[in-house]
Amino acid sequence: MAVSIGAGLNKNKIIEQAVEAMEELFKLAIMGEPLWQHNGNGGMETLNGFQYLREFGSFDATMEQIMRMVEVGEPQCFLSSDCNCNFDQDVPSSFSKLNFEPLNIETSRETAFVEMNPMNIVQLLMDTKQWATTFYSIVSRTTLLGVILENVDGSYNGVLQVMSAEFHQRTPLIPARQCYFARYCKKHRNGTWGVVDVSLESLFPYPQVQFRRRPSGCVIQEVGNRGSKVTWIEHVEVDNRSLHPLFRPIVSSGFAFSAKRWIATINRHCQWLTTSTARTAPSTDGVLIPQEGRESLLKLAEKMTKNFFNNINSCSENVWSGLPQNFAAQDVRLRYGNILKVPGKPSGNIVIFTTSIQIPVSMEVLFDFLRHERTRNRWDLLSNQRHVRELVYVSNGENPKNRVSMMQVEWLM
Repeated sequence: MAVSIGAGLNKNKIIEQAVEAMEELFKLAIMGEPLWQHNGNGGMETLNGFQYLREFGSFDATMEQIMRMVEVGEPQCFLSSDCNCNFDQDVPSSFSKLNFEPLNIETSRETAFVEMNPMNIVQLLMDTKQWATTFYSIVSRTTLLGVILENVDGSYNGVLQVMSAEFHQRTPLIPARQCYFARYCKKHRNGTWGVVDVSLESLFPYPQVQFRRRPSGCVIQEVGNRGSKVTWIEHVEVDNRSLHPLFRPIVSSGFAFSAKRWIATINRHCQWLTTSTARTAPSTDGVLIPQEGRESLLKLAEKMTKNFFNNINSCSENVWSGLPQNFAAQDVRLRYGNILKVPGKPSGNIVIFTTSIQIPVSMEVLFDFLRHERTRNRWDLLSNQRHVRELVYVSNGENPKNRVSMMQVEWLM
């Protein structure tokens, strides 16, 4: 891939594709109904496929009639105006260009306020290391393969780079999504920034495409001195045939990898920065934890979370296998991992088991049950028959349930 992008012809094609993707991104960000529709899945906005074809596709009057027939849901004669249909004639060229590969289309749009100025958001997205660090709950691996266009004014305006990345969920039952894509950053006249991704598999030899990023990314507008208005768009094609039935509804709906998830992640990152740099922050019983202690505790919690995600996701580095059939546990997966080398301690291997189940209670009820110290000894074997007490905590954001706690486990007398 790195060798291929060195050719001038491929560079020109990448630039052309990136510029077109940026134009589409801005149109998708400002347009409303009927192109975008609200559904009942957490208020998420999704694209109307037919309207998208009308706005961005290439088709003739015949294709327009085909789409109208599908929308109405009734058989209509569309090959001739006098209904003397000749089904032996050639299929319209626009119809033959449709992609009939078994790829599902997932789309979503989310607009929210982010407590970070546009330049910092742009830097976070264009710096590969910062991007992977911030979105570690979504991005497994990322590699910068090359820079097609570099900055000319000291900013990221006009920068075009080629990357590869893997996107994951927190279970090996959802396959990781891997693709090569161009990321293009552009500052427009009104001070609005755009950062767009678009897959490049169509420009390079690739044996089998299971995931493509259509023009996806975000449009960033400054809102006073407090932060930015961010409109995030996710538009992808993915092969979901190997998806576990338990997760098919949440993934096929687009919710699992939605724009809402990307926005929530960057907002949590902003909350983490605010909490770690605050001068004072009261905790349990009014205890004040100094800034250095809060930052250390937050970094420890972040490291624990990263390790947890790295252990259970389905990226290419994690080779999962099922248990033998006689165990009657078909949804259990296991893999072998390496213990991080610690000075003074022997190295070795670990075995990681994971499974996924569906519980007939709401997320809020289950979350409260798992997070509260009073119910800890009812599900944690290490706390069984013991008293669990929260010694101190650091709140992360306005919601008091988002916290990092230090627990003490005592024997019941």
